[in-house]
Amino acid sequence: MKKLWMFAASLLAIFIALPGSAFAQSAQSLPLPDSPVATDIPGARELPDPNIVYKVVFDIGKAAPKIDEVNPGLVSIARYLNTLAKNGVPADHRKIVVVFHQGGTEMILNNAAFKARNDGHDNPNIAMIRNMKKAGVDFRVCGQAVLGRKIEQDTILSEIELDLWALTTITNLELRGYIHVGGN
Repeated sequence: MKKLWMFAASLLAIFIALPGSAFAQSAQSLPLPDSPVATDIPGARELPDPNIVYKVVFDIGKAAPKIDEVNPGLVSIARYLNTLAKNGVPADHRKIVVVFHQGGTEMILNNAAFKARNDGHDNPNIAMIRNMKKAGVDFRVCGQAVLGRKIEQDTILSEIELDLWALTTITNLELRGYIHVGGN
């Protein structure tokens, strides 16, 4: 009987250690350990599928309600990325692009440029953008918004690529199989 319990315990340990197991993900193994993750729902029908390649383009066209807060769109995207990871979706199956445009454009500025435009306030989004970039998120900004807001290219964070136009970026990515999630 003792051997049977040892065998069962060994199988359980192997199961928990499997990379695709939702049980294998601790806060330290999440791509963004300081960011939220969706709360588990017992009996939920739809969960992230480790076999699917998630190609998602998010657009952020609004500033945060308060100048000193991280943009809620970034927080939602971080939660999504962590939730995919928690549910065993491997990093190479998480293809996330964020497109900044309209009112969301200024968060792409380095701290000095942001402070100059916002009464000395620091850019609260920089750390989140850098951490998300390290976790594999691709960042783009609408060139038309950059021109319209008179943003100098050398003030754009190095983690963010400058594209011609948000509409072109989103359309091209959709044609390449990305799902568009907007309104953040």
